[in-house]
Amino acid sequence: MVNPRANARVVAAAAIALIAASGCGGRGDGLQPSSGAQVGMPQVSRGAGSDVSVLKQLTKQVVIGSLADPNNGASNPYGLAVAPVSAGKLTAGDLVVCNFNSKSNQQGSGKSIVAIHPKPGSKPIHLTASQTVLGCDALALSSDDTIWAAAMVANDNPVIGADGKLLVNIYGKPFSQPWGQIFAAPQSAPPAFYETNAATGTVVRINLGSSFTYDVIASNFPRNHGVAGTALAPSGLAYDASNDTLYFVDGKNDTLVAFSNVSNIPAGGIQAKKNGTEFEGPNASDARIVFSGKPLNGPISTALLPNGNLVVGNTLDPDGKNLMVEIATDGSLLDVLNVDKGPAGSIFGMVATGTSNSNTKVYFNDDNDTNLQVLEH
Repeated sequence: MVNPRANARVVAAAAIALIAASGCGGRGDGLQPSSGAQVGMPQVSRGAGSDVSVLKQLTKQVVIGSLADPNNGASNPYGLAVAPVSAGKLTAGDLVVCNFNSKSNQQGSGKSIVAIHPKPGSKPIHLTASQTVLGCDALALSSDDTIWAAAMVANDNPVIGADGKLLVNIYGKPFSQPWGQIFAAPQSAPPAFYETNAATGTVVRINLGSSFTYDVIASNFPRNHGVAGTALAPSGLAYDASNDTLYFVDGKNDTLVAFSNVSNIPAGGIQAKKNGTEFEGPNASDARIVFSGKPLNGPISTALLPNGNLVVGNTLDPDGKNLMVEIATDGSLLDVLNVDKGPAGSIFGMVATGTSNSNTKVYFNDDNDTNLQVLEH
């Protein structure tokens, strides 16, 4: 449901603005998110170079800056997204991050969102702090920089303007410990948000219009019913607009999953079975396991590269290993890279920018150091 205290006109205006924004042009800084989620980005040939590892070419690992909230000290950064345009407090190309923990470092006690410029030495910018984003673990930005946050502990899905002000808070069924979020702007269908739930193992499409409607397009995915800081379930959503495909990982069974033609999957279209390794339902043929098993180990995050490959971030590798795993969409394992030799579980939010293999960058939150880092050429 929509927060009854929210003005209905605000709700309608926010939704309409999101749809209208899908016709906006792309960013002017050349740092296009590679997911295809941002309208106006240069079209990339997804088939070209998909058998070539991009991760192997990213030989520099650079620290951008701290992600601790300058106002309240919140840390343990989870969700990560790129601002497609300049609006409110955001500049096109900024990285937007939600902090899962408060200054006390209690799991799930964080309630703030910050932004940071993609330049080494940058300082975090406070955007908002509210109970509505308590335990925020994922976020996505629409074409006009409106922020949609998946807040596990608050158990809601707040919609926040680029100025940091709450537009509307969505809660109630079908949200149940929100654990993933992505914006999708298909080439031949209305834009929408997709969200996953840690408690129910469901995938939800949030339809935009004069009011929000919801389709639980998939259900029964593996989850461990873990509390904040230990949950494993469908997460790490990525969307490819060139072929209308939604990707996500499931840390409970160590899989990378793809939904083809996702905009056309109706409510109840897919049900997972056999621990999420097979599918049934009227749209079962649209679901497939891209990759399963080692070296995936408790993956929570993904980044879609410009050439269509995906980079997956593990959370359960032994101490001294925090592995990124590059996988082609045909299931080929292309590379494994250790980006942090400290305690396991440092990789959460990830996002790729660029338009080709040669200018790809992969940004990621490093929770061991509470900072944003980038892999680049």
